[in-house]
Amino acid sequence: MGWGYLFIAGMFEVAWAIGLKMSQGFAHATAGVLTLAGMAASFYFLALALKSIPLGTAYAVWTGIGTVGTVLFGMILFKEPVSSLRLACILLIVGGIAGLKLLSR
Repeated sequence: MGWGYLFIAGMFEVAWAIGLKMSQGFAHATAGVLTLAGMAASFYFLALALKSIPLGTAYAVWTGIGTVGTVLFGMILFKEPVSSLRLACILLIVGGIAGLKLLSR
């Protein structure tokens, strides 16, 4: 279950990062509250994952999922730049996440 919890934690990290952008510095109360809830959920599921996954691996994978998801949604939702080099960098992060998963016990 640890890897499932870690994936959920990563998805909540993406959600709160998007919420942070949409809250406009917490100027929009609803988006701000949802952002804080996403943060809490992300940390909760990360804590559950840490019961069975080494700290360094879990943290790297959690931030990797958050990074990749946030960059991709930034491109889609906020029309952030898309280039082959940016996409190649995302693939490097995904490769690192996959490597950590494969090498973890």
